[in-house]
Amino acid sequence: MPEVSRFYGIIVAIFFNEHNPPHFHARYGSSKIAIEINSLKVLEGNLPPRALGLVMEWASLHKAELMSDWDLARDNKQLQKIEPLT
Repeated sequence: MPEVSRFYGIIVAIFFNEHNPPHFHARYGSSKIAIEINSLKVLEGNLPPRALGLVMEWASLHKAELMSDWDLARDNKQLQKIEPLT
């Protein structure tokens, strides 16, 4: 899995050759979610409320980096790590 960040037990990834809209995936335990980068709209899945809040806070701080990694993934290039939430 092309992991771009990890914090508080949450793993964030952007997969190569994904469909639009630009989005990322997050996993916490057995829960998974896909979130659109620009709007932070949940596309599918769910996370426990606390984990979802942490992911949304992190994503709002790193939208530009997420979009950059999305573009890299679409071109099958190496993704850049993004600072975790601290």
